[in-house]
Formats: sequence, C-alpha cells, structure tokens
Amino acid sequence: MRRLAGAACLLALTAGFSMPPDQIESKHAQRDASADTDPNSGFWRGVAPILAERDGSGNLVPGYRTEIRSRWTGRNLYFLFICPYEQLNLKPEPKTETETNELWKWDVAEVFIGSDFKNIRRYKEFEISPQGEWIDLDIDLDAPRHEDGWVWNSGFQASARIDHAGKTWYGFMRIPYAAVDTRSSAAGNTLRVNFFRSQGVRPNHKALVWQATHRPTFHVPEVFGTLRLVD
Repeated sequence: MRRLAGAACLLALTAGFSMPPDQIESKHAQRDASADTDPNSGFWRGVAPILAERDGSGNLVPGYRTEIRSRWTGRNLYFLFICPYEQLNLKPEPKTETETNELWKWDVAEVFIGSDFKNIRRYKEFEISPQGEWIDLDIDLDAPRHEDGWVWNSGFQASARIDHAGKTWYGFMRIPYAAVDTRSSAAGNTLRVNFFRSQGVRPNHKALVWQATHRPTFHVPEVFGTLRLVD
C-alpha cells in the first residue's frame, strides 16, 4: 500500500506538468528549513520531482525509482531524495559529526552542481547516506588529484531517516547558495547539475543516474542537465 500511495502522490504532482527531461526546477520558499525529510511536510508538499531511475547507459533499473525535489531561499539550496531499497548497504559505526571520506563505497545519494558554464570541469559534489553521513567536495577534473577536493567545507547540512517498514530512505540537504554560485540566489538563475545514487554491495550494486553518463563514472560534466530557480 505504501508503494501505491507513493505512486499516486507522484502522479498527482506531475499531472499536467511538463518540463524538459534535462531540467529540474527549484521552487522558491519563503523560509528556511532544517532536517526536513518528510515529503508530505509543508516545505516539500507540491514540489514537482524529477527521477533517477536509469543506469549509466540509460537503461531502466526496476524497483529503485529515486525521486528528487528541490527548493531555494535567499541563503540556501535544498534537495530531498526519496530512495526505495530492497536491502541497505551501510557503513559500520557511522559518524555524522564530521564528513566521511569515500562515502560512495556504501549506499549514498549524490548531487553534482556547478555554476561555471565555461569551465564545466569545475563543480561541487555533495553526498548523503541513509544514516545521515555526508561529504562535500570541490571537484576540479583537471587537477592532478581531483579527489583531494574532499578537504573543502561548504557548511552544508545533511539529515536522513530510514523507513524500514516502507523500505525507503529519505535524504535532506541544505546547501549554502554561496557555496555553489558566485551570484546571489534569484529566480531565473541556472546551474549545471546531475543526480546519482549507489545502492547495494559492490560489485553488484545498483548505480542510478538522472542524466545518463554512458561511461563507468559519475564524473562526466558534459552530460549534466540544468537546475533553474523559479518563484
């Protein structure tokens, strides 16, 4: 029944709504929120989602239809991930007070986001696990060791919860807008973005994407879609 209710909610949100397949709209919010992982809350209700439900080659991955919603305020950019699962792959002894390097070895949801439309190989990466672990990275694909970008600190907030009965986990991100764009936040601003999710134990894990990379890595900025701030 939970799965059916979720599908009905998604249909209601998307009915009559048309958006390019490579674009997500971030809806303006009057007030900031903290640790809101409830898709039915006043903050998230009615926000149109996009889906990450295909592998890197663009093939549908049944059973893991991941929903992403976004909002923004004068100070922050928000994301909510809704992630159905069959079995979780969690890091033992999680720590949420500090970032967890190499978090992508376990179940994780990710957003890659950049504001530079000329040098697209520079962007930021944000990750969250079902246990609320997190990491943020300043990516420069032309640097000798672009992985070293994990020492960057954006000041973003991450929160998560697991609905064991419904076999779904929810991930919340609140990212300071100044961490991803030199401009002030404003309706009409456009950013480059892609969304990803890793689920299950490697090497048989599921890797889901919003925009297919067609390569064995998530780091393909040439295929990023766009995120547009709207009123």
